[in-house]
Amino acid sequence: MSFVTALECSRCPATFSPESPHRLCSKCQSPLLVRYALDRVAAIPVRERLAKRPPTLWRYRELLPVVAPEKIVSLGEGMTPLLKLRIRRKEGAVSELWLKEESGNPTGSFKARGLSVAVTMAASFGLRRLCVPSAGNAGGALAAYAARGGLESYIFIPKDAPEANIVECRLAGTYVEAVDGSIADASRVMAQRGAGRDWFDVSTLMEPYRIEGKKTLGYEIAEQLGWRLPDVILYPTGGGTGLIGMWKAFQEMESMGWVGKRLPKMVAVQSEGCAPIVEAFDRGSRHASPWSDPRTLAAGIRVPRPLGDFLILRALRQSGGTAVAVSEESIEDAIVEVAEKEGLLMCPEGAACWAAFRELLQTGWIQPDAVVVLFNTAAGHK
Repeated sequence: MSFVTALECSRCPATFSPESPHRLCSKCQSPLLVRYALDRVAAIPVRERLAKRPPTLWRYRELLPVVAPEKIVSLGEGMTPLLKLRIRRKEGAVSELWLKEESGNPTGSFKARGLSVAVTMAASFGLRRLCVPSAGNAGGALAAYAARGGLESYIFIPKDAPEANIVECRLAGTYVEAVDGSIADASRVMAQRGAGRDWFDVSTLMEPYRIEGKKTLGYEIAEQLGWRLPDVILYPTGGGTGLIGMWKAFQEMESMGWVGKRLPKMVAVQSEGCAPIVEAFDRGSRHASPWSDPRTLAAGIRVPRPLGDFLILRALRQSGGTAVAVSEESIEDAIVEVAEKEGLLMCPEGAACWAAFRELLQTGWIQPDAVVVLFNTAAGHK
């Protein structure tokens, strides 16, 4: 039974039927958000039933856009560990410090969440050819889930993306084109190649379902913490789907009475070499300006201007959060520090969160009694 009621524009009052595929709002070209009959979900004992369900993101099926279980395209994504870190906690810096370890997902990154749901919905609508520009991990995830669902995929990726990402796409039998420049350049080339073809674009926020997969991060954190929420969440922010999705999840949970009214402060973490959200946040703008010449070791957050910039900034401000840009040197140092002290090989994007945590701790923005969650979004091996 589906509890989806409509697709709602994130900017204007327009709504659309969830019975057919949609991309952006046809009236203002903004991202669409899936809305649910939350009162009906709240009336059934979903939380009590979770313990008996498989440990995948699809355990939250009442809050996902799927009707028939046999239509789900899954590789076992979700319910990744929430690890309590010893660093800083031993030094008495914060009350609790947790790491959401997303490297255990299929294809080794958090991108598996969004692509599982997006590919599931695409297949259910009868779409056969999907395309995406990717900094790396999203391409690998689309290649895997398209293969799993029997769909074709077309991936456009910067030439300097990690080699592991390019190899995994090609091994899955997808079409891969390496492009000079950033993900913005890959998107431009994809639009040129796809003109006149029946490709469906599943890139970040261009369709409404990747957010739904990513929002399960918020549900998992709440469930893993016994339905209490942390005070602060630090998230590496490129396209920002995960941050937007989690904020959506927390608002849904509050509406259903699953959690209290005190929601986490959301922190967008970027690199000094590509920090359009930080710049926009600091100047009080609703939108980010394109970042010229983006450069960073953390390929996943090298996004010159995210499509959902206003949604990211809205979540930061509504939550009382902030945006932080860290140096490339601090990212490299964090990779080594966490590996040595915790035995975790973080990806550069996850290491950026650790660097930002240290900075916010030093400035006093994070208080000593805080419960904090950091993210490692992908395997360091990649």
